[in-house]
Amino acid sequence: MGRVMPALILVSPDHAAELVDEFGRYLRDYDVHATATTAEAEALAQRIVDDGGQVAMFVAESQLPDAHVLEAFGRLRAVVPTARRLVAAHWSRFLADAPALRAGLAKGKYDAYLLMPRGVRDEEFHTAVCELLSDWGSTVAAPEVDSARIVSPGPDALTLAIRDFLDRMGLPNRTYSPDSEEGRLVLASLDGDPVYPVVQSLDGVAFSPRSVREVAIRVYGPPSEIDESTVNDVAIVGAGPAGLAAAVYASSEGLSTVVLEAEAVGGQAGTSSMIRNYLGFPRGISGMRLAQRARNQAIRFGTRFFTGWSVTELEPGAPGEPHLLRTDGGDVRARAVVIATGVTYRKLRVPGIEDLVGLGVFYGSAMTAAREMEGADVIVVGGGNSAGQAAIHLSRFARSVTILVRRNGLEATMSQYLIGEIAYNPRITVQACSEVVDGGGEGRLEWVTVRDTRSGTETRREVSGLFLLLGAEPHCEWLPDAVARDRRGFVLTGRDVPSERWTEELPPASLATTLPGVFAVGDVRAGSMKRVAAASGEGASVVPLVHTWLDPGT
Repeated sequence: MGRVMPALILVSPDHAAELVDEFGRYLRDYDVHATATTAEAEALAQRIVDDGGQVAMFVAESQLPDAHVLEAFGRLRAVVPTARRLVAAHWSRFLADAPALRAGLAKGKYDAYLLMPRGVRDEEFHTAVCELLSDWGSTVAAPEVDSARIVSPGPDALTLAIRDFLDRMGLPNRTYSPDSEEGRLVLASLDGDPVYPVVQSLDGVAFSPRSVREVAIRVYGPPSEIDESTVNDVAIVGAGPAGLAAAVYASSEGLSTVVLEAEAVGGQAGTSSMIRNYLGFPRGISGMRLAQRARNQAIRFGTRFFTGWSVTELEPGAPGEPHLLRTDGGDVRARAVVIATGVTYRKLRVPGIEDLVGLGVFYGSAMTAAREMEGADVIVVGGGNSAGQAAIHLSRFARSVTILVRRNGLEATMSQYLIGEIAYNPRITVQACSEVVDGGGEGRLEWVTVRDTRSGTETRREVSGLFLLLGAEPHCEWLPDAVARDRRGFVLTGRDVPSERWTEELPPASLATTLPGVFAVGDVRAGSMKRVAAASGEGASVVPLVHTWLDPGT
């Protein structure tokens, strides 16, 4: 029996022949269906879902006979929340219909407004289509080809953490049960009795990791690859947007550059399902894709990445000598160091909740876990952009999503475009002046207790997922005292450094710390904006300062 291909449903009362012809290039990988009305498309989508199939995208003309196109998308979204939605306006209607539809695009009622192709090889049109299908494929569909296989009898915390790491690194992966055909093949190649989960990575060798770090080292190289005799021009600690931008600009300008990342490339931004306000990506871009593109760009210029290795200590070099970064896999020496470790989400510190981390409780958006929440009720705690992006992504799968915030609302902490999308989304509600104070379950999360901070009233709610995005704590315990920090632990740079620590009555340069040759960029820096674009900008801006440090005569 052949595989069931996902569907592309065209809603086109007047130009179906032209659209079917355009979408003919996708027939190898998708079933393309043409309908004339919203009702027909709705009925067809329901039949496909009832038969166990998937709808990847709805494509509609801007004028439909039986519903306004935004109403049509609302009805179709109710049937298939995960499908991407695209308006392909005929050239006779493109300019006339755009103003009225633009507000709906900003609120997330659909994903793109495009001009229907007027001739062959309209690659701008198809680039947009492919981007949307790629986004759907990476967040909804199971991969057709898996670069890594995980064998596990059930969803446990480590299995989910490994899947999340592989997803964030852009490596297609699937999880198989031990008694499946694929699972038995993986286990047959294992040396010894299985200890689950078992992972088979790119080299085809199966092993039983006890941590995500072991998977990272197996996929991206053993510690022996560090050449401790080499003195690098610059070592960047952290591969979030700031660290990646610093790597691209430093290596493109000829500096020997290494990046040390303890977890997955991309940092917190890499967990975002869709960043819509990043310059140059009008249809948005997922954090994973942005991070992997930046990583590949840096590698092209010669940057070396060491993924899965935590820096445990920065040992300052004597004047004229390189700094030393200590890791479990060896020491890295560099004449300049850029701290770009970002932040981690603040812990809730509720014992019943902490015991279930990875078992229905997640710090961060945990995109991988979203698929596990189909038909469930979930809670997102946090009022920042990351929380808003997580809630929107979860709403494609969960029956309901509740955003809990301690403030009176989202306006003070979240971008307006996300607030608009949330307000429109019928599956998302915002509960202000609330906090989670307890939770539990048999083996995984089943309930939480929510307290109203105004009245003190506590309510028990049955939920399957709790996603905690509680603000930022810096990861700076590995830094020496010579690097000044504020009372919250964020690294001080430039004029934020107390005057008693200035040199010759002059503050350090804008992104320089109190330790010569050491710089800080992105969210770890005190006073940073906590936005992806700002972090990227700081990563680029630090490179001229590094140049000046390495060669004071420039």
